[in-house]
Amino acid sequence: MDFCFLRCLLYVVLTAWTSGDDGQVTFVSELSSKPAQKLSKYGWYGNVRLQRFHIPEETAIARWLFSVTKGHSFNCGQHNVTIHIRWGAPPVINPTGLLFPNATLWSPSLSLILPVTSHSSTTYNLSSPAPGDWYIGAHLPEDDGRIEQKGFPSCSYFFQPQLSIRRAVDTPILQQGTLLQQTAAPDRPARLKLYIPEFASSLSVSVADCSSEDGADVGNCSLVLRLGSFTPQHSPATVNCSGISCSAALSQPPWDTWLRVVVESDHNHTVTFSIVSNFTVGCKPKSVGLTADDDINKLRGNSSHSNSTSAGNSTVDTDAVGFGNKSAALLTPLLASACVWSFPVLYEEVDILSLRFTPVNGPNVSVSNTHPSLLTYPLHTQATGGTLNLQLTLNTTNVTLGNSSSVVACLSPWAPVLELNNSRPCRTALFGGYGVSVNVSAPKAVVRLPFPQSTTWYLTLQLTCNSSDCGNTSVVSVVPEVSVSACVEDCGTYGECRLLRSYSYLYAACVCKAGWSGWGCTDDSSAQSFLRQVTATLLLTLSNLSFLPAIVVAVRRCYITEASVYLFTMFFSTFYHACDQPGVAVMCIMDYDTLQYCDFLGSVCSIWVTILCMARIRDTFKYTLFMLGALLIAMSMQLDRKGLWNLLGPVLCAILFMVSAWVYRGVRRRHCYPPSWQRWVLYLIPGALCALIGVCLYIFAETEDNYFYTHSLWHILVASCVVFLLPPKEKNREALGWSRGWSWTWSWSWRPRVCGYTLCESSKDELYTVT
Repeated sequence: MDFCFLRCLLYVVLTAWTSGDDGQVTFVSELSSKPAQKLSKYGWYGNVRLQRFHIPEETAIARWLFSVTKGHSFNCGQHNVTIHIRWGAPPVINPTGLLFPNATLWSPSLSLILPVTSHSSTTYNLSSPAPGDWYIGAHLPEDDGRIEQKGFPSCSYFFQPQLSIRRAVDTPILQQGTLLQQTAAPDRPARLKLYIPEFASSLSVSVADCSSEDGADVGNCSLVLRLGSFTPQHSPATVNCSGISCSAALSQPPWDTWLRVVVESDHNHTVTFSIVSNFTVGCKPKSVGLTADDDINKLRGNSSHSNSTSAGNSTVDTDAVGFGNKSAALLTPLLASACVWSFPVLYEEVDILSLRFTPVNGPNVSVSNTHPSLLTYPLHTQATGGTLNLQLTLNTTNVTLGNSSSVVACLSPWAPVLELNNSRPCRTALFGGYGVSVNVSAPKAVVRLPFPQSTTWYLTLQLTCNSSDCGNTSVVSVVPEVSVSACVEDCGTYGECRLLRSYSYLYAACVCKAGWSGWGCTDDSSAQSFLRQVTATLLLTLSNLSFLPAIVVAVRRCYITEASVYLFTMFFSTFYHACDQPGVAVMCIMDYDTLQYCDFLGSVCSIWVTILCMARIRDTFKYTLFMLGALLIAMSMQLDRKGLWNLLGPVLCAILFMVSAWVYRGVRRRHCYPPSWQRWVLYLIPGALCALIGVCLYIFAETEDNYFYTHSLWHILVASCVVFLLPPKEKNREALGWSRGWSWTWSWSWRPRVCGYTLCESSKDELYTVT
């Protein structure tokens, strides 16, 4: 309760402090924070700690505070933490300089390097940030390949981002064609906003009647006019004004959005001016009215639908006819005021991070040389964690296209490019696009955009010719295939597409294997050869055959229960490693998770039964501990399969039982147990050394590169230590280790030898034998 009161009090104080510092606009402060997360060394995108922040409309200043704290007190040296910032979608990063798949386009995000010793922090300030979702990613330097066992203390760093913003709550709205009087001071720029409707083709903002309040610099106000917002990748359109008037013009401004207008004074005096905006809307498509029957008929595949009448503006252009599967459909002529053909698009959600866009009138889209064809693809926030794919195919079945002709396409966010030719760049007023072209020699083009921005994307198509006209061919058919997939081509042969989550936000990335790397696991610069893959598989699987001597020794010494545990471990370790291998040398006899669980369970149980067998306690106690320990180990494996204490806990408990039994015998006999020095020198010490070396290799020496060498040696050492550490056969134990009082015959019968109420065979356990 006290904490909530303090937060509310802080908010009120900050609001009151920021509300009175401007005569025109009122500002309030808002704070947001994310919990600290443990950083990882970069090996793939799953090692990046991703956080999402939302910046509201009319935010004047945004300030991020990035803090990194070391988790342990021992010296870890200095590490650099890399922080990536991107607006609209997660950052696409490539810290190791690997190759991207073919036709994959991306722009680097803003990166900050933060050196860390024990505790470090840095800030990033941004004036007039773009509203919407901002994504922060952080990671440590590239992974060195060393395999760290879970539970051991290691150098850990925790990353926590915090955001503080100042937001205007009463920003003046600049209306179309309406003059607005404003004042700009050196420390208080004039902040306004205007709405740009859909299909706007141009925008102009003009400043006039500029004058200084103190009378200085008459006729020279020196203002700076900015249109748009700041992002790490884009800057607003800026015009330096001199004199009493100036204007800024944007061709193809962003559609259906609020645009920020900031006027700053370039000198140390207050300036009063008038500002006005004008935009042109000249590219509206044909109005389809309020009836949805035609659209439903198109979705159902009904080709006999009736033409709906226009219920809107009669001066707009007409729609295209004759779509479907016709490769060269004719387009109805446009009116003089029109400039684009618009095609409706069907939006389908196929799966998680999987969308498909299909033209309603069929896969073929007619493209002419007079006006561009426009298709619209809205992308929501849930789709930005995947990959936007565009495949453009030229259909030349019924139309012959000259060698000098081509279809130019531009895929752009926020607004379309309405004037296409071979020389004009694929770029709108504030944002860049991605251009492709298809022709007779190259009839197919592909573009892949990982982590596309959350906005409406526009695809503009137009037929262009090198000469003044295109000859007899004025309309061609193109098949645009646009979709959103989780990963690029499902990560190929040597990769796996993983679905990741940052709280409620889902995104996907490729995790590569067999030495392959890159965004789509297509970089083979360090790929493993087929011979290396087969060698690794054979070493890791055949090294488990070293348990055969341990099984034979256990059977000859009448330890049948222990031998069955070793057999279980050998079997599942063999097939787990056969299924766990990267690349193509893989064989899975059952589910991978089941094989892994059985391998881990068998390994710990083998150590458990071996040490208890060395204790030489009564069979009743021993088998009770066998069963109880196996159940507890199975439970702990289900809770945390790779936890350190899943191995150390059973080992320490078993050693405690063994040492207690040995001390008890030593005290009773008044002699060290085991009493024979040959037992110590030839068996116990070599077995303990094998176990110690194997544990050191398993914990400290394993890396990604030498894994199949060191882990195979671990198998051999563990199996060898069992051979050395298993105690000799008990003197009075029956052959084959069956229960006392039972006999085995080939007639499959048994007969207990009973003398009254006790078994005839009555021998003392070695624990109570005094020598």
